[in-house]
Amino acid sequence: MYGGDEVSAIVVDLGSHTCKAGYAGEDAPKAVFPSVVGAIDQMDIDDPDAENNASSALDSKKLKEKRKLYVGSQALGFRRDHMEVLSPIKDGVVMDWDIVENIWDHAFRECLLIDPKEHPMLLAEPSSNNQQQREKAAELMFEKYKVPALFLAKNAVLTSFASGRATSLVVDSGGGSTVITPVHDGYVLQKAVQSSPVGGELLTDCLMKSLESKGITIRPRYSFKRKETRPGEFQIMDLDFPNTTESYKLYSQRVIVSDIKECVCRAPDTSYDETSYSNIPMTSYELPDGQTIEVGADKFKIPDVLFNPSLIQTIPGMESFADIAVSARGLPQMVLESINKCDVDIRREMFSSILLSGGTASMQQLKERLEKDLLEESPQAARVKVLASGNATERRFSVWIGGSILASLGSFQQMWFSKSEYEEHGASYIQRKCP
Repeated sequence: MYGGDEVSAIVVDLGSHTCKAGYAGEDAPKAVFPSVVGAIDQMDIDDPDAENNASSALDSKKLKEKRKLYVGSQALGFRRDHMEVLSPIKDGVVMDWDIVENIWDHAFRECLLIDPKEHPMLLAEPSSNNQQQREKAAELMFEKYKVPALFLAKNAVLTSFASGRATSLVVDSGGGSTVITPVHDGYVLQKAVQSSPVGGELLTDCLMKSLESKGITIRPRYSFKRKETRPGEFQIMDLDFPNTTESYKLYSQRVIVSDIKECVCRAPDTSYDETSYSNIPMTSYELPDGQTIEVGADKFKIPDVLFNPSLIQTIPGMESFADIAVSARGLPQMVLESINKCDVDIRREMFSSILLSGGTASMQQLKERLEKDLLEESPQAARVKVLASGNATERRFSVWIGGSILASLGSFQQMWFSKSEYEEHGASYIQRKCP
């Protein structure tokens, strides 16, 4: 038994956009920060030819050790020369465990101020996680962090628990992708999982390109200085940093555009078309450098990409995403495909408990639009009900909240994969303990 009042478990949800971490039993995560990191290869700066001369594996190992990583919103908010912004996760799969370790370190030691040796860990994982990834996570947690116990839980199952249901169809739209997952009695129905690369980051890129095509320049915060000339009047001075990397500039612009998207955009009631949305009232938004921009049809067009990915092709500058525009399916189609792959007996129940979760799903009017589209396309007998927790914060953190509920249940305490079991059976035992 690991639970009880003395030691609370730690719940970590490392998403492709944000990392959430905190104590089980609380209603929101204590630490929320970007899951990208800033990286400076010190070798590059000290000796630009070092990389070319790295003849042996040993040299390249030394190169890796020289990389300095900056984690967390504050560290990333500070511009540094030659700092690249790297993401450890691609399509839900961890590509760089070294970065993930740094993110976990930051969460435990700097945000939560805990010693991982004293707390059981519940990690949220995507439904598509493979055996190799799960074993690697278990190995790191037990070997490096020496945690007393571990549990890996699927994102969709945790979202289901957060809303008090054991069976539901979870529509999880996050930063990197949108995944539709049927959960039945607390288990993921793997054969019916549907996913699409259209997520919050793609929508942010669409909005940024669209604004740029209208002549609006998004200036990152580090590139100018506001100087007060008279009370309330500012003069903007441009600053030039030639050694800023392209990836950092893009990251800084995305932070601003993402905020515009959250403040201004809302899903349209009907499918977007140029003519009917051409003369809608504009919404103004003040950029950090003081210029006020007007957002018109884009506030409906960008969210509609979730329902109709082919719209990407109509946005200037997004030509490189043409393959996504052609191959990706809209939300209603994915929901129907997923339900149709479930057993006939549970389809009715799936239709009546469609759960929205993830940062992108907290967009205004998304619930109403999805429900309307599904009512039009689903069979007559189906009672379609799209559920979304009251506020956007809960939707954004629903995976973490589900983990917080699960790890604090008394009945869950014998489910942990303990350190002694790990020492006896090895990392592969995680497959049996966390189905």
